Amino acid sequence: MNRALRFSFVFALLLAGAFLVMAHEQPLLAQTTTPQAQIVGTVHDRQNQPIARADVQLRAEGSEEPLAETRTQPDGTYKLQFPAADAAPRILSVQVQRSHFAGQTLPLESGQVSRLRAGETVALPDLTLLRRVGLAFWIATLLFVLMLVLIATGKLHNTLASLFSAALLLGISYLGGAVSEDFFVFDFSGAVRYVDWNVIFLIMGMMIVIAVVERTGIFQWLAFFAYRLSGGRIWLLLAVLMVFTGIASALLDNVTTMLLMVPITVQISMALGMNPLALLLPEVLASNVFGISTLVGTPTNILIGSYAHLSFNDFLKNQTPGVLLAMIGLILYTEYVYRRELRSSGQISPVLLAKLEEGARIREPGHLKKVGWVGLGMLVLFVTGEQFELPPAVTALLGATALLLWIQPNIEEMIEAVDWTTLVFFITLFIVVGAIQEVGLISFIADFIGALVGNNLVLTMLVIIWFSAVLSTVIPNIPFAAALLPIVTFLSTTVPGADNKVLFYCLSVGAAMGGNGSLIGASANMVTAGIAERAGYPITFNYFLKKGFPAMLLTVALATVWLLVRFLVIG
Repeated sequence: MNRALRFSFVFALLLAGAFLVMAHEQPLLAQTTTPQAQIVGTVHDRQNQPIARADVQLRAEGSEEPLAETRTQPDGTYKLQFPAADAAPRILSVQVQRSHFAGQTLPLESGQVSRLRAGETVALPDLTLLRRVGLAFWIATLLFVLMLVLIATGKLHNTLASLFSAALLLGISYLGGAVSEDFFVFDFSGAVRYVDWNVIFLIMGMMIVIAVVERTGIFQWLAFFAYRLSGGRIWLLLAVLMVFTGIASALLDNVTTMLLMVPITVQISMALGMNPLALLLPEVLASNVFGISTLVGTPTNILIGSYAHLSFNDFLKNQTPGVLLAMIGLILYTEYVYRRELRSSGQISPVLLAKLEEGARIREPGHLKKVGWVGLGMLVLFVTGEQFELPPAVTALLGATALLLWIQPNIEEMIEAVDWTTLVFFITLFIVVGAIQEVGLISFIADFIGALVGNNLVLTMLVIIWFSAVLSTVIPNIPFAAALLPIVTFLSTTVPGADNKVLFYCLSVGAAMGGNGSLIGASANMVTAGIAERAGYPITFNYFLKKGFPAMLLTVALATVWLLVRFLVIG
C-alpha cells in the first residue's frame, strides 16, 4: 500500500472516529420510561442564540446531589424530568451551568412545585446566560491571532499554522484542564462538532472530479484557443483569458483553476516576448471575482453556502449580475494598467506557435466526453438539489464516484491527486475558529457590530462588505470568513429586513473580492505567485498591492451597487 493510500486510509478512519464520537454523545436524560411531570425551558445567550450542551439540574435546598439532570439540545431547549418520589415539601430550584458562561439559578415557586407533584408540566421563562471572560478566553483568542499571524507572514505553511494552533488548543484543554478548569476550552468531541463535514466532503469530491478533468488536457486547449480567438491581438487575448479563467473558477474552485491556467499562460507570454505578470495577475483577479457567482467557485462561498444553507441556485441568481458588472470594470481597469505591456508585445513565431499547439491537444477525447456528461449531471443536481434537500457534498461525491467507475483511471493516482493538505487545513481551521466561538470572542464582536449598525440595513450591508473586503487584504479570507459567519448569522436575526440572507451575500462579496487587495488575501493569489516564481517571474507583495488594491476597490464598489439594487430596490 503506497503512501497516498495509507494516508487516505488513516484519514478515513479519523473521519469515522469523529462521527462515532458525535453519534455516541447523547444528551443526559433521566432514565425513565414512565410518563412524569416535566420542567421545560430554553437557554440562550445575549445574541438570542441557543446554547447547546448546558447542564440543567433540579436541586433541593440543603441537598448536595441533584434530584434530576439533563442537557440542553442544539436548539437550546431542555426537558427535566421531575422525580415522582420527591413528595416532601422542599425548596427547589433549577440551576443551569455551562463552560465559559456565568451560571444561573431559577427558584421554583410553591405553585409550580405543587403542579409538578400533581403530574403537570411546568414551562419556565427563557434563561439568558452571560459570557464569562476567563483564562480560556484569552488562550483561544491568542492562538487564533497567532494562527493568522503565522499564515499572513508565511512563517509556517497555512496547514501547519492551523494544525499547530488546533493541537495546542486541545493539548492545553486536556493537560491544563487537569490542573485547573480555567485552562479548559473544549474537549475533542466538542472541537469536532465545529467541523463542517459538508465542506470537507464537497471539496474532496470536487478534487477528484478536477483530477479526472485535468488529465484530458482541456484547460491547456482552452488557454491556447483563447490565443487563437484573439487573432494575435494582445489586448483581446487579455480579456479572453480573464473571461475563460473566470468561468472556469465558477465551475471549479479558483485555486485549482489557477494551478491549471498559470503554466500555459506563462508559455504563451514568453512566446509573445511579454512579461507573464501582465496576463497572470489579471487572471487571478478575475478568478477571485467571478468565482463568487456559484457555490463551488471559491472556498469562502463553500463555507458560506454550507453555513447559511444557500444553494448553487441562490448564488447564481443573486450574485451573477453583480459579478458581471464587476468583471466589466475589472477588464477595463487591467487593460488600462497594462496598456504599455500589451502594446509592446510581439507576434508568436510559427515554430513557437506549433509547439504551443502540440502541447494544447486534447489527450483523452473519450474521457472528455464522459466528463462532459457527468459534469452536466452534477450541474443539474447542483441547481435542482435543494428541491430534494440534497447537500452539495453528496452531489460532488456522486459525480466523483461516477467518473471513477465510468473511466476507471488509476485509483491510486486519483487518491493522490486529492489535496489532503487543504482538507487538513479546513478541518483544523474549523476547530480554531470554533474555539473563539466557544469562549465568546465572536459574541463580543457581534455585540460591537450590532451596536454600531443598530437597525439600519443599508449601514449593516456596507459594514459587512467593506469590513470584510479591507480586512481580507491583511487576513487570509478563508479563516476570516469562517470567523465572521456566526456574527453575520446574529445580525441577520436582529437587523430588520436582513432575514433574507442578504448579509451572507455581502460577506461573500467582501471576503472573496477583498482577497484581491493583497498577495496574502486569497489562496489563489499565493498559488499563482508560487508557480510564477518557479518560472522566474516573482510576484512581490508590493507589486500585487499596487495593482490589486485599486482593482479590489473598484470591483467591490460595483458589486455593492448591485447588492443594494437587488435587495433594496428589486426586493
